[in-house]
Amino acid sequence: MSIESAAFERVLSRHGRDPHALVQILRETQALMGWLPRSLLSAMARELKLTLAHVEGVAGFYRFFHTRPMGRLRVLFSDNITDRMLGSEALMADLCARLGIKPGQVSADGRVSVDQTSCTGLCDQGPALLVNHHHVITRLDAPRVAQLAELIRAEVPVPQWPADWFAIDHNIRRADVLLGMPLAPGAAIAAALARGAQAMLDDMKRSNLRGRGGAGFAAGLKWELCRNATGSIPGTAPGSTHYVVCNADEGEPGTFKDRVLLARHADEVFEGMTVAALVIGARQGLLYLRGEYRYLLEHLQAVLQRRRDQNLLGSAILGRAGFDFDIAIHVGAGAYVCGEESALIESLEGKRGTPRIRPPFPVEQGYLGQPTIVNNVETFCAASHIAAQGGAWWAGIGTHQSTGTKIHSVSGDCERPGLYEYPFGTRIDQILEDCGARDTQAVQVGGPSGVCLSAFEFDRRIAFEDVPSAGAFMVFDCTRDMFEVARNFAHFFAHESCGFCTPCRVGTALVVKRLDKLANATGGGRGSRHDLDVLFELDLLLHGTTHCGLGASACNPLRDTIIKFRPAYERRLESLHFEPGFDLDAELSIARRMTGRDDPAAHLEISP
Repeated sequence: MSIESAAFERVLSRHGRDPHALVQILRETQALMGWLPRSLLSAMARELKLTLAHVEGVAGFYRFFHTRPMGRLRVLFSDNITDRMLGSEALMADLCARLGIKPGQVSADGRVSVDQTSCTGLCDQGPALLVNHHHVITRLDAPRVAQLAELIRAEVPVPQWPADWFAIDHNIRRADVLLGMPLAPGAAIAAALARGAQAMLDDMKRSNLRGRGGAGFAAGLKWELCRNATGSIPGTAPGSTHYVVCNADEGEPGTFKDRVLLARHADEVFEGMTVAALVIGARQGLLYLRGEYRYLLEHLQAVLQRRRDQNLLGSAILGRAGFDFDIAIHVGAGAYVCGEESALIESLEGKRGTPRIRPPFPVEQGYLGQPTIVNNVETFCAASHIAAQGGAWWAGIGTHQSTGTKIHSVSGDCERPGLYEYPFGTRIDQILEDCGARDTQAVQVGGPSGVCLSAFEFDRRIAFEDVPSAGAFMVFDCTRDMFEVARNFAHFFAHESCGFCTPCRVGTALVVKRLDKLANATGGGRGSRHDLDVLFELDLLLHGTTHCGLGASACNPLRDTIIKFRPAYERRLESLHFEPGFDLDAELSIARRMTGRDDPAAHLEISP
C-alpha cells in the first residue's frame, strides 16, 4: 500500500466510512494530497457506497475543494470591502508580480497560486489572507508581502514563517455580560440541573432571548418546538433522537464576534449547547465551524476533551444518570450559504449546502430527519449565562422586545476597530463615538444583507424593533465611494450564490454586470438612467422569487445606497437614454471585414 493510500485509509477509518461525513473526508484528504483528482473521488465514492456524481457534485460545490492542482501553496487574499479600503488589491498585485503569476493562475513549477476569497473574519486587523485554507496572516503591508514572496520562492515551510504574522488579536474594546463575565466551567450546567429541564425551558422563555444570527427567532420557543417534535426516521421511537447544532459558520462580511467567543469563551458556548441538550433531550451536539476558522480546530478540540475529563461532557454529566451528551466538530469548506440553517444541515449530512424547502423546519425534521435546534455561537453563550443567572435577570437588560446584550464587530474607518458589547437599545452614534469614528457618512449594520444607514439616521438604536443586526458594524467616512461599497457587496453575493434557483444564480450576476457597466461609465458615456431602472427591477425580482434569504437580501445594499447616496450613482450616468455596455459595430467589424462585407447593411464606414 502506498503512503497516499494508507493516509486515505486512515481518513476513512477515522470517520467510520460514514457517507454523512463526506465533507470532512474530502477536506482531510485534500489536506494530505493537495487536491482531489477524479481517481481519488472515484475511490471515495466506492468506499462510502455513494455515486461518483454525488461525490463530484459535493467536491465541486465548496470553494475550498479543488478538483485540479492549485499549487502546493494556495494563497487567498480576503476581499471584503474593509480589506480593500486597507489596500488589499495593491498588495495582492504586488505579490503576484513578485511571483510572476496572475491571480488564479498556478505557477509553472506548481508551487503556488494566488487569488481572492470572501471575508475571512479578520476585519479588525486586515488586510488578511489564508494559506492552504488553514493558516491566517493578518496586518499585511508592503514589507510583509515582499518577505512573503521571498519565503515562497525559497520554499520555506509555512510553520517556519515569522510567528508574529499569525498573531490574531481579540480586540475586545467594550465588554459587558458575555465578554466581561466569564463563567466557571460547569456552573451553568449545575444551575440547569438544579432547576430541571422544564424549569430551565421556562426560564429560557422568560428571558425572551432571541437568536443572535440575524433572524431573531425566540430561542426558548425554538427549543420547546424541538423538544415536542417527533422526527421522521423510520424505526425510531417518537422523540428518541434530538440534536443540538451550533452554527459557527460566521460568513457575513464584517462579522468576527464568533471568532473571539470561540477563542476566549468556548466553555460558555459548549455549556450553552449542553444546557440545550438537557432541555430537549439530545445526546449529540455538532458545532459547524466555518472553513476560514480552521486554525481554531485544535483549540476547540482541546476544550472539548478537557470538558470530558471534567465530566461536563460524555456519560452521566456531573453525576446525573441518563444525562449523556457529547459534541463533535464539523469544519466547513468555504460556502457562505451554509450559514443558512437548513443548508448547514445539508452540509453536516455530507451534501451540497443547498437550502431546503421549508416547512418542515429543522426543529421538526433537521439533521438526519430528526428534530434539531440550530443556534449560533453568541446565542448559546447567552444561554449559558441565562442558566447561571436566570431568565428574569437577562430580561432586565436591553429593551422589552430585545433583551440582553449584543456584540458588535466594528471595522472600517475608525480608530479602534474590534468588539463592542452593549445592551440592546444603544444608539448608533454612541458606538461611533466609542470606536473613534470621524466624519462618518454611512454605517453598514448587519453586513451586506443588513441595512446601510446614513448620517441622518445615527440617532437610531440597535434593537429588533429598530435596527436589527447579526453583528457587523462597518464604518465608512466621507472619503468613501458608496457606489463602490455596494458593488463590492454585489460581487460577494454573486460569488456566493449556491446556484440552486435561477433568480439568484442569474439575477445576482446581472446586478454585477450592470454595476460593472456603471463603474466603467465615467468618461465613457455608457451609463444611463435606464440602468438604474433595471437595477430596481432586479431588486424586486430577487426579493420576491429566490429560494432562500441570500438572494432575497442580495440587493439590500444596492437599494439603500441608491436611495441614500444617489449622487454616487448619478455621476456615472452619462445619458438619459439606454446605452449598451459595448459597441456592437466594433465587436462585429473584424468578422464583417473577413467576409468582405462593405454594403450599407454592414454598418461599416466606406472609405471614399
